[in-house]
Amino acid sequence: MDLKIFFAQNPRAALAFSGGVDSSYLLYAAKQYGCNVHAYFIKSAFQPQFELDDARRLAEQLKVPFTVAELDALENPQVAANDPLRCYYCKTNLFTQLGKLAAKDGRTLLMDGTNASDNFEGRPGMRALQELGVRSPLRECGLTKAEIRKLSREAGLFTSEKPSYACLATRIPTGTKITAELLKKVEQGENRMFAMGFTDFRIRFFHGAAKIQLPENQFGMAFEKKNELNQALSPYFDGVMLDLTPRA
Repeated sequence: MDLKIFFAQNPRAALAFSGGVDSSYLLYAAKQYGCNVHAYFIKSAFQPQFELDDARRLAEQLKVPFTVAELDALENPQVAANDPLRCYYCKTNLFTQLGKLAAKDGRTLLMDGTNASDNFEGRPGMRALQELGVRSPLRECGLTKAEIRKLSREAGLFTSEKPSYACLATRIPTGTKITAELLKKVEQGENRMFAMGFTDFRIRFFHGAAKIQLPENQFGMAFEKKNELNQALSPYFDGVMLDLTPRA
């Protein structure tokens, strides 16, 4: 099956739209193949503002209906506790609510941007999507991340080279309680690093400090800007460390 056939069989759908590479291409393909698609962005403390900005921008460019669903992920104590099943609890909660919103708009089919490169092993959030009947057309059609980037470039989507960006909750070690204040510190710290020219990095919260993970080709810049980095991140963290294992 390919996406053209998928959308011919499913001409009306709702998309959990993150503004990332995968869901952006899926939204484009749905529109191209005549699907009556509605994009929903789940806004919680786990999503940085720039992801919402990108999602809104693309939805406007494609002239697709776009709804921001404001949901408090941390009101669920199982999510805030941040145990190994945190992603399962979170996705179960968020996609259940999103399914209800979509149903009110007359859309019973709910899609997400999981692709054929995504590994299900050890990812409880994927199990939640399966249990809720969320469809993943990119995965079902065998499209890998590399293929999606290529197709996105051919379509002229500004998201084609956008780095992958996991939700902010992944920056907090398992077992450390997640709070909105802690997530905000991480978001603000990463915004400061983006402004300095760093890309495709992570700030991991580590006993009150910021542990920075960088691609190897940005190590030199980190050493050159070490004083600037310390100054930028000191309002949010007790210290700054560089993980010497490069981000792949």
